[in-house]
Amino acid sequence: MRILITNDDGVDAPGIAVMREIALTLSDDVWVVAPDGNQSGAAHRFTFGRELGVDQREDRVFSIVGGSPADCVVAGMTHICKDLKPDLVLSGINNGQNLGDILNCSGTVAGAREGALHGALGIGISQGVDYERGTEIDWTNSRTYAARVVSQLLQQVKGRGEVYFNVNIPFCAPEDVAGIRVVPFQRFARSPMAYYPSDNAGKFFIAIPETPKPLDEEHDFRLAMHGNAITVTPLLLQHTHYEMAAGLDGKLGL
Repeated sequence: MRILITNDDGVDAPGIAVMREIALTLSDDVWVVAPDGNQSGAAHRFTFGRELGVDQREDRVFSIVGGSPADCVVAGMTHICKDLKPDLVLSGINNGQNLGDILNCSGTVAGAREGALHGALGIGISQGVDYERGTEIDWTNSRTYAARVVSQLLQQVKGRGEVYFNVNIPFCAPEDVAGIRVVPFQRFARSPMAYYPSDNAGKFFIAIPETPKPLDEEHDFRLAMHGNAITVTPLLLQHTHYEMAAGLDGKLGL
């Protein structure tokens, strides 16, 4: 099995080294193609009309200079690994959770999605952080559990089809992890993204100032953040709302 790894925190981020450790327990044919710098929040952006560069860091490890996670998967699938396309694309391990509607802007999730679009099984994995206590991250749960999750998905998901996966690992003590839950992602009543003022006059950030509410007890956000569960969310490449399409077909016209 050939595995391609990417991320959105950059090729030098600690999480991608953890992901590589995990991938090497599954296969000895592991390739890394990741951005040369932080691309958090890049979502599924492609870099059109501007040249990118490929920097080989070591054997089977490449960075795409100026590229997004989606750019990296394309380069990996259609150029670097074109002789034998990867069967599995692992994106992450992200520094911080990608839960609820936040996955729509996640470069980590986009890396998995682009892998699925190229015919691989795409899995994005994020390690949760307790931001109320600081930004320090502990990779123990990812090292302990992520390979098990990936192995089971490989066994259970037959064929690649239309599905890719978003996985979140909780930040609790390893012995407190409350199993694996396959659940929907949390749709928020409103986007959590908001204007956040900077200390510099006239400047601001786009940030998530507070946790959106209400949270559903059986969706990913509450289960991962407050229930200590590893959450696995299957996602579809096909975005069409078929029921709406059928209901509106023939009712709109000029």
